Amino acid sequence: MSIPQVVCLPGSVAPAAQRYRPLIEAVGEAAAFHFKDLEVYSEDTPPQDYSIEMELSGVDSFADSLGLERFHMVGYSGGGFCALAYAGTRPHRLLSLALFEPARIPGELTAAEREFMDGLERKLAGLRGPEFMATFVREQVKPGAKLQPPPPPNLEMRKRPAGIAAMVKAFDAYEFDRELLRACAFPIYYAYGDLSHDEQAVKAGVLARLCQDVHVQRFAGVHHFVPPEEIYRPAHVASIRRLWRTAEERSALELAL
Repeated sequence: MSIPQVVCLPGSVAPAAQRYRPLIEAVGEAAAFHFKDLEVYSEDTPPQDYSIEMELSGVDSFADSLGLERFHMVGYSGGGFCALAYAGTRPHRLLSLALFEPARIPGELTAAEREFMDGLERKLAGLRGPEFMATFVREQVKPGAKLQPPPPPNLEMRKRPAGIAAMVKAFDAYEFDRELLRACAFPIYYAYGDLSHDEQAVKAGVLARLCQDVHVQRFAGVHHFVPPEEIYRPAHVASIRRLWRTAEERSALELAL
């Protein structure tokens, strides 16, 4: 059996190589990782016609360039939203999907989801630069959660507020029928931290009701913005590797039939 081929989508802050470094170090050569950074950061400013479909087409082109017909996908935060949109619209290409705290589940929001998103967008309205980033981070964790100091300013970080704002707008504009997720027969793993806002648990429940095969795991002492090495601890890595193993075995069985 060949090793898992894994396409990694990051969130809207750190690039994929940085976001998934601890996972890669833990797995080593037992999987092949392919980093797909977000299209929203392909230029110095977000493309004027930026959309979620642009992200999905970018994944298609990326996977095609690697000769990957089917693959595993890992998604975090904004990349988790894109990964779910990809899963719903292109389920034939995925063997498994591992998520850590996707920013949203595409499609029409439940009342609880809408309450959180409306509040976040209202608090971000009109903010710029460091003030935008500080609010964006603070509103997604529980009160009292310890936050890391912001990284030193550089060209990449200066792109983040505009990119995040563009992604939030694109989330709202993206038309998606959540019923599409019912056709996702591959296994899905959803992890979140107990120090993140309670809406993460809400989204996990929504996804578990929609999809055929979902395993949800909550980790103590973790939130959306802890360093990656605090997310991809041994138990988390073991769950992801188990997901890949299950999906690979299922795929091999399907091919044998």
